[in-house]
Amino acid sequence: MTAPVTASERDLRALARIVSEDRPDLPADGGLPASLLADLMSQIRCDVVVFQGFDSGRQTHWFVQEIPSTLGSEDLNRTYWQHYRDSQFDMYPIHTGDLRSVINPADFYSARQWHSTAMYTDFDRLMGIKHCLMLCLPEAPPSTAGPGRHVRLTLDRRSGPDFSERDRALLTLLRPHLHQAYLDAERRRHPVPRLTPRHSELLHLVAAGHTNAQIARRLGVSEGTVRKHLENIYARLHVSSRTAAVTRAFPDRDP
Repeated sequence: MTAPVTASERDLRALARIVSEDRPDLPADGGLPASLLADLMSQIRCDVVVFQGFDSGRQTHWFVQEIPSTLGSEDLNRTYWQHYRDSQFDMYPIHTGDLRSVINPADFYSARQWHSTAMYTDFDRLMGIKHCLMLCLPEAPPSTAGPGRHVRLTLDRRSGPDFSERDRALLTLLRPHLHQAYLDAERRRHPVPRLTPRHSELLHLVAAGHTNAQIARRLGVSEGTVRKHLENIYARLHVSSRTAAVTRAFPDRDP
């Protein structure tokens, strides 16, 4: 995880093409355009790429993309959740909160140690996974909050050598662009409902940190009216708090 990040000019041009293309194949239930993930596979050789919403608290995924599709059985899925807490590799983002580093099992284990773990013997080996490289991204707002929720991109190899530092470097360079592509995809899937001018004015005051009483004085209405407006705003935006409403209505606002 400490190796210098380098890439050739040819690599950079290829990465730029991946993230700059306008892609129509947006999945309806979550994730990135399949063509983007396929192009990523052409730049970092792998046999399978998996992009998924990861919820360790509920031990589930709220979406899963796999190219090509090789999803395992329900028994294997249960096996994964049975062993993931004992895997230093799988638990690293949860234990540390680090959603920036690009990691692989070799950062935590020797090959012999990794192959002796329950995660490898009972899951990876049966799925045909020999090597993997993973990056994580924060969940798109409005987050449904809760510990252990984030998005994971995993590249798997079933044969050949482990991923190189060049591979890690390319994925590190691509990470912020993948994050933006994911956020853009979520906005396309869930466009922000239109607010009335009054609602927008009130929510800007909320975003500026004003209390209900201060907003009432600014707008010349009662605090009860402000509360009612906020209830209507929450309903339109499908949120339940002031912070979530501001984040949902103004996704590009600086924190």
